[in-house]
Amino acid sequence: MKQIYLDYNASTPVAPEVVEEMKPFLTDFYGNPSALHWAGSPVKEKLMFARKQVANLLSCSPEEVIFTSGGSEANNLALKGYFLKNQHKGRHIITSKIEHPAILNPLKFLERLGAEITMVDVDQYGMVSPEDIENSIREDTILITIMHSNNEVGTIQPIDEIEKIARKYDIAFHTDASQSAGKVPLEVDQMNVDMLTIAGHKLYAPKGIGALYLRKGIKVEPLIHGAGHEFCLRAGTENTLLAVGLGKACELAQEYVYDTKLEELTNYFWEQLRDAFGSGVVLNGHKKRRLPNTLNVSFINRVGQDILAAIPLLAASTGSACHSGKVELSPVLREMGVPEHIGMGAIRFSLGRYTAKEDIDQVVTWLKDQI
Repeated sequence: MKQIYLDYNASTPVAPEVVEEMKPFLTDFYGNPSALHWAGSPVKEKLMFARKQVANLLSCSPEEVIFTSGGSEANNLALKGYFLKNQHKGRHIITSKIEHPAILNPLKFLERLGAEITMVDVDQYGMVSPEDIENSIREDTILITIMHSNNEVGTIQPIDEIEKIARKYDIAFHTDASQSAGKVPLEVDQMNVDMLTIAGHKLYAPKGIGALYLRKGIKVEPLIHGAGHEFCLRAGTENTLLAVGLGKACELAQEYVYDTKLEELTNYFWEQLRDAFGSGVVLNGHKKRRLPNTLNVSFINRVGQDILAAIPLLAASTGSACHSGKVELSPVLREMGVPEHIGMGAIRFSLGRYTAKEDIDQVVTWLKDQI
């Protein structure tokens, strides 16, 4: 039997087309993109083209794309950079209780610098209430940061409604779209967000590369100081190899964001699970407003980690944490109010570009043998 990978939300394989695009940058294109001679100029052109490819996926200007080392750095630049540059306007930031640690931990750090953070609740589907966000706004609120979609349950947040609230009160709005990029359309000119994060290894590019969309006119303080790379916002010679990989991945993603095949396969998987386990399995997250590849389900009165441990050929995840030999409920499911006897049996299956129907059928068979 072959190994089956259903953990695309954790990391995707690098697409073969991306690998081919990167190969020349290990041999031929070795010059510094800032150099003006024959070795540097073509590298700079390739870097500019990669930036344009990312911009095309986001429907923004290439000058609004800042390459980073990944989603975490992009989030840190957005949150820390905006606070440090704009704290004279206020020190209050609004977020949700189910954000990724790459948001929550930078905000904890900012609290040490005097920031005040309000964390709004989510409902049973993992969705924030725009009304709660508006009710949390104060005179000194300078930033709202809400993830585009949740990495565990796949729920897509009401970004369009939150954006209108942010505009109404003239507050900057950032969204971490690391899980959404390449799966659903992200057109920032329509979303009207001020900052948006993407991570390469979530959309078939290598690990160690990401980008921050930064709307023209939004000012942030650089976190890495030095020379004037990345529009003076991130010093250090650009990692052209990985930037080119991200650019190609974003170009490929444009072919997939409107494709319904992945959503159909995910729905087929859910149907097979319901047929096999009936009321013994429940869906976590929103039934409709969720990522097309994400299926977080709970097997009632079971422990998700135990199920996965018994199926070594399957790669999936639980979101639960193990401390001192004790498995603890996922913080996201806890904030959603999922009872422990249900939440402890949660498994996140995240499908991807290379998932086949036969893979799903095999996984269901494995699960039937264990449950």
